[in-house]
Amino acid sequence: MTGEKIRSLRRDHKPSKEEGDLLEPGDEEAAATLGGTFTGGRIGTGGSGKGGKACHKIFSNHHHRLQLKTAPASSNPPGVPALPLHSSSVTTTSQSPALLAGTNPIAVVADGGNCPAHYPVHECVFKGDVRRLSSLIRTHNIGQKDNHGNTPLHLAVMLGNKECAHLLLAHNAPVKVKNAQGWSPLAEAISYGDRQMIMALLRKLKQQSRESVEEKRPRLLKALKELGDFYLELHWDFQSWVPLLSRILPSDACKIYKQGINIRLDTTLIDFTDMKCQRGDLSFIFNGDAAPSESFVVLDNEQKVYQRIHHEESEMETEEEVDILMSSDIYSATLSTKSISFTRAQTGWLFREDKTERVGNFLADFYLVNGLVLESRKRREHLSEEDILRNKAIMESLSKGGNIMEQNFEPVRRQSLTPPPQNTITWEEYISAENGKAPHLGRELVCKESKKTFKATIAMSQEFPLGIESLLNVLEVIAPFKHFNKLREFVQMKLPPGFPVKLDIPVFPTITATVTFQEFRYDEFDGSIFTIPDDYKEDPSRFPDL
Repeated sequence: MTGEKIRSLRRDHKPSKEEGDLLEPGDEEAAATLGGTFTGGRIGTGGSGKGGKACHKIFSNHHHRLQLKTAPASSNPPGVPALPLHSSSVTTTSQSPALLAGTNPIAVVADGGNCPAHYPVHECVFKGDVRRLSSLIRTHNIGQKDNHGNTPLHLAVMLGNKECAHLLLAHNAPVKVKNAQGWSPLAEAISYGDRQMIMALLRKLKQQSRESVEEKRPRLLKALKELGDFYLELHWDFQSWVPLLSRILPSDACKIYKQGINIRLDTTLIDFTDMKCQRGDLSFIFNGDAAPSESFVVLDNEQKVYQRIHHEESEMETEEEVDILMSSDIYSATLSTKSISFTRAQTGWLFREDKTERVGNFLADFYLVNGLVLESRKRREHLSEEDILRNKAIMESLSKGGNIMEQNFEPVRRQSLTPPPQNTITWEEYISAENGKAPHLGRELVCKESKKTFKATIAMSQEFPLGIESLLNVLEVIAPFKHFNKLREFVQMKLPPGFPVKLDIPVFPTITATVTFQEFRYDEFDGSIFTIPDDYKEDPSRFPDL
């Protein structure tokens, strides 16, 4: 999940191949899309070349993930009275309770509610009181957000309070959490520019991601076991409103086989980058009976090789990822669903009527999706003029269809930046500030914001035999594959009655996908399709991104 795994160009100097980062005025719409690898996860192409690896990672940093924004919700533990959160951004990506140390909240609202809420953990972090923090950390929820949406870890990073930050990380403070402006502690660390802090947060983020997957595994396997065996075929069509981009965007027919607690996904779309699409013949096999470290295998059916998917990266790979993070724009895109509504689509010229037609074998009612807003932000206060010019040159080359390797971009070991001026804002000024207008902490912002209305259509069928909850369980297995993760996030919204047999979803700020469930049947399969063929050879480096 972190860094949508960018080492795909490392091994191939031929034009081949998360969200785009390097955004310049005029480039933004094309750039914001190019980081997407529409693959089964983090698939590379094989080859060599450090420059290519680094350049690809520029377009796939983990903190650029497109999130769905829903109505605010409390992060308090069960049984604790929820306090109103004034942040407008609570994403659908849930945090595991295991990531939140402590069992008690929390903020105490002063007499009559006329004074600002009191957040003791936040306050001692703000004031750099490590001794008091070490006392409170065992009895308070260190993942709680204050009225500006910041967690204690956010504040520690923005203020450069390293001791507090490391103490919070040692107690497993959540890293994958965004404040009201949509920034994670890692994004704030990149802005601040302390290399060791960025490294510590990146490692913790990866650790928490692995723990989250392991925690979900028993529930997921139980749900799969209770679900009947089936074959599902769905089609992906990618489009963009950026001129010329739609012409080179890929499409894909995916076939999913489910038997017991095993899943197989066949896909023909390996990757696309440099505005060029790559085709292939890949199979991803999830074996629920295998040990977690061996449960995911990817097959290259053309080369007849396989590779086991591992979720850990070497120290060198992590160091290189930090170099890329420190030299790239910080980009955040959020799909706001606060004002979402559905209205029946109409058909006919003179006599208008609700649109109902077949999608594959299933009769479906069509709806217009209204009120979706894509909010995107990019920051570059941590970049030098040289960084900005180089990134702009890369984007200009890509926008003209050039090969990223032509840039001869070699990552250099980035040193920590000079810290920003010392904070002069008091705790009282910070916590009493109007919600959404918190005084800025850390390096002076260089930020550009934009909003786009996302128009979509969705077709809901009452005839489809699979329920949305069952679909979510299947998608969760293959969620590391970026475009499937976007589908999973989208269908978690409160949809009209039925099953979404055809829907438009945003994959990146300027790219949408039309997903069509073309075929579904309960079926039985030969168990051999969930195993590695005898004539396939293991190639641990076939897909460097895995």
